[in-house]
Amino acid sequence: MTASNVPTEVIRPEVADMQAIFSREALPDPYPLYERARQHGQVVDIPEWGAAALFGHEEINAVFRSPAALSGQQLEADVGQTAGAAGEGPLTDIQASEALRLLTPMMLFHNGPSHARLRGLVSAAFTPRVIAEQEELVRELVRDILSREGSREFDLVDKLAIPLPVAVIARMLGLSVGDEDKFRTWTQSVAELLGGMDGSPELIARIDRDAREMRDYFRDLADELRARPQPGLLSALAAAEDEEGRLSSEELLSNAVLLLAAGHETTSNLIGRGVLALHRQEGAWAELVALAEIGNTLADELLRFTSPVQLTGRTLGTPLEIGSHTYPAGTRTMLMLAAANRDARVFADPNRIDLQRKNAAKHLAFASGPHYCLGASLARLETRIVFGELARYPQMRVPEQQLAYRPNITLRGLSKLMVTLR
Repeated sequence: MTASNVPTEVIRPEVADMQAIFSREALPDPYPLYERARQHGQVVDIPEWGAAALFGHEEINAVFRSPAALSGQQLEADVGQTAGAAGEGPLTDIQASEALRLLTPMMLFHNGPSHARLRGLVSAAFTPRVIAEQEELVRELVRDILSREGSREFDLVDKLAIPLPVAVIARMLGLSVGDEDKFRTWTQSVAELLGGMDGSPELIARIDRDAREMRDYFRDLADELRARPQPGLLSALAAAEDEEGRLSSEELLSNAVLLLAAGHETTSNLIGRGVLALHRQEGAWAELVALAEIGNTLADELLRFTSPVQLTGRTLGTPLEIGSHTYPAGTRTMLMLAAANRDARVFADPNRIDLQRKNAAKHLAFASGPHYCLGASLARLETRIVFGELARYPQMRVPEQQLAYRPNITLRGLSKLMVTLR
């Protein structure tokens, strides 16, 4: 048989476009790839993956709000889904590991009554009053960081975007300030577990080690806090109770880690990429500086534009009509949030930042429906304060530099961003 007669696998354009989205090459700018894939439709069938990819705002919102769409189904397969789609090997070796044990009790991966119970107990402690009380803490931390850096060039990601939200959520939880570096390392492992692109044995070993350390740190914490309450959310979580009882030690551990990771990773990515986006768009930084008030519209527009969580997924528990087609139970829906947040059917001139955008809050950066982000108000508060404080530096500069992104297409963020306040 000659080479010309050897059959070759034909990859459909839809699959090729999805593979491009999940590749490392997409990290610097996946948005043109989203638009290219969207040309196949707002919902793109990928039977080769047993999935459908959704790009439209209306379609994704409908899935979020449907009881047929389940979060956390086939959790073992979901972990490392991104890496597997990229053809770089999913994190399948952790299926029975400490890391998976850590994820399973998180309310993020529950549905129906069990999700309602976990969310109710956590939200009983995570109240609007608790969030509002953090304003002075956040402002003090931001001003302290910026004053230390002065006019010299510094890494905004390392000095502000990462340590600020870690410090805020750690102090809200009532954790030791001296352990913040440890929490930063642990939450990085959780982020890589949920959306990383590296399935190497070394990474798997590190994630597992960090999960064991988290378990050791929080061991017997529920009983200890109930016996000797301390200030902070952890004591409130330990004390929270409904007709079905309190959070178990495992549930307290997992959902404390979820709050720690979710309260850090997304805001860190938003700060770095938000600053970069505002400096890249001509006149946008000056517009920020000139704002009479920096409120939720700014936060929502930056959330829409940057989409700190680029994508997520749901598995259909029962058939569901999406668009004009009914998908059977078992279909995995890949919800491309970043594409939905730039859906021209909803947002005028979607690829530009508009700090006065009237419908900015319609973004899906916090999801919608039963799993709407519990920390949305905290993220908005931190964003308002950070960009309000940065706006006090009208000559702030982002010099030309080689940008590096963390290898995580789901939680897309810069690993470094050099700036000068001036």
